[in-house]
Amino acid sequence: MHAAMNFQRAGRRRSLSLAWANHAPCGRDPVGRARAHFRVSHWWRLAAGVALCAAAVLANSPAAARTVSIGVFAWQGERAAVTDWAPLLQDLSAALPEHQFRLVHYDAEGLRRAIAAQAVDLVITNPGYYVTMEAEFGLSRIATLASGPARSPARALGSTVFTRGDRTDLGDLGVLAGKRVAAVAPDAFGGYLIAAGELKQRGVNPGSDLQGLRFVGLPMTNVVEAVRRGQVDAGIVRTCVLEQLAAEGYLGQGELRVISPQPEPGFPCATSTRLYPDWPIAVTRQTEPALAKAVARALLAIPEGKNRVSWTVPADYRPVHDLYQELGVGPYQDLHRLTPQALARRFWPWLLGLVSLLIAGIVHSVRVEYQVHRRTAELRESLQARKTAEDRMREHQEQMEHLSRLSVLGELSGNLAHEINQPLTTIGTYARTLLRRQASRTLTPEALAQACTEIANEAERAGGIVQRIRHFARKRAAVREPVDLAAIADEARRLVAGMLAQAPEIAIRDGGRATCEVLADRQQIQQVLLNLIKNAIDSGRSLAPPRQRIEVVVEGAQRRALVHVIDRGVGLDESQRARLFEPFFTTKPEGLGLGLPICKTIVEAHGGRLWAEPNADGVGMRFTFSLPCHELPT
Repeated sequence: MHAAMNFQRAGRRRSLSLAWANHAPCGRDPVGRARAHFRVSHWWRLAAGVALCAAAVLANSPAAARTVSIGVFAWQGERAAVTDWAPLLQDLSAALPEHQFRLVHYDAEGLRRAIAAQAVDLVITNPGYYVTMEAEFGLSRIATLASGPARSPARALGSTVFTRGDRTDLGDLGVLAGKRVAAVAPDAFGGYLIAAGELKQRGVNPGSDLQGLRFVGLPMTNVVEAVRRGQVDAGIVRTCVLEQLAAEGYLGQGELRVISPQPEPGFPCATSTRLYPDWPIAVTRQTEPALAKAVARALLAIPEGKNRVSWTVPADYRPVHDLYQELGVGPYQDLHRLTPQALARRFWPWLLGLVSLLIAGIVHSVRVEYQVHRRTAELRESLQARKTAEDRMREHQEQMEHLSRLSVLGELSGNLAHEINQPLTTIGTYARTLLRRQASRTLTPEALAQACTEIANEAERAGGIVQRIRHFARKRAAVREPVDLAAIADEARRLVAGMLAQAPEIAIRDGGRATCEVLADRQQIQQVLLNLIKNAIDSGRSLAPPRQRIEVVVEGAQRRALVHVIDRGVGLDESQRARLFEPFFTTKPEGLGLGLPICKTIVEAHGGRLWAEPNADGVGMRFTFSLPCHELPT
């Protein structure tokens, strides 16, 4: 800022030689020799010394409350910064004697570290560094440098793009594509960024379209020397630097030429770009509001005049933000770099939310999957336990059914022995008769044939009884198939008739054969009928023969097959009927009370129902069971 302040401030002129001397020794090159011819006047040395002494005396006074550190961006070196800002230090110390003001000079990175470490209270820097630090550390500007009545503080800084005077081919910024260009540094505001924004608007991308972009660093005379020696085609410096070098005799008349000069009324220097606000002074976050207010008041009260650093109200730095946003530098450096790091810095709240949602979704999915697996395993175990229980129940039921059949056979075993004994006695009688007649030589072929026929018939009769009993008593797995209920009833009748010596009359009437077909286990249904017929026989055993008659009726009703076992026996009272199907309830002294419960279980397993009711005339009982049927196809 040193050259701009001394040239642009009305009534103030000084040499750049002091700043240049901080970067290169005299006599090393033509620039060093030029610096040796210019020295700071004795008056300026005396003024700086007096200002520093006065500030020290005021700071050490008993009224000093605290030390206020002012961080200054010393772009031309520390000695130049001391000379430039000594009047400001003197004015602030005079206006606020209760505070001790101290200037601390930094380069760009050093100033950033000092702000981060809260080592400074006030910051003076160029507009570019200010907007960067504003975004990063929350600086707040309280005033803008006023460079004199010749120009506005809002339009004070720009870039000058120049070339050698004999290069007539470079008349516009747009022709710099493919050319070699020198600048100060990538983050130099007037020494590169302003010109870079102008080039970009002319369709030239500084990062890719320039053949060789060289950054030569401070002082800005390095850029000038690179152009003079032909090392580059064009150079970029801050506005007013070329005019000051020419006024000091460093540049000859027409030696350098400005490319694309812009008309700026009232601006004393040539510029190739639009103009931006002047340097601001800002307070840091830790600065007390009372101190910031007092400093702002003191700065605005400094009068304009020779050898004074005057200030005005803060300018609008939105144009600087727009420039940095367009170039993607400073606080906007991540806008044009879509790297993972840039995206993470720019969208980290959204990414954090997205990652949180993903983690929550994964956790939820894992939890749901775990619960599904756990509950599936529990369900599988439950189903397995249920299947095991059903298998055990089915096995127990089959055992009970088998025991029930054996019980029926046991109850009929006395009559069964008598029935089997009859054909055996007949066989024995015929056999002995044949032997006697053979011994007496009276056996004729006709008699032998007749005897053998009778023996065979009686043997078949006995074998049929035994076969039916074995078939009924055997244990097997239930198999459901289409059955004829009337045929099953007839088999049960014949089985009872074969097992009883004096079996009562059992009539079978089929009224549902043509309309209904039942899917059932034949042996289980036979067992039900045999139990019901046996109970009917027992109920009329002591009665007259007409009361011993039993009728089995098969009929269809409402998509069901009905089987009625009707007797004319002694019947059952209401209390007996209420408990008729309870296990172990019986009305017979020798009974177990399991026959009817087992029959009820068998019928219900087939999807049917078993019930008992008195006959319509009040004599005897009617046992009925229903089974679902399938209509026969027409």
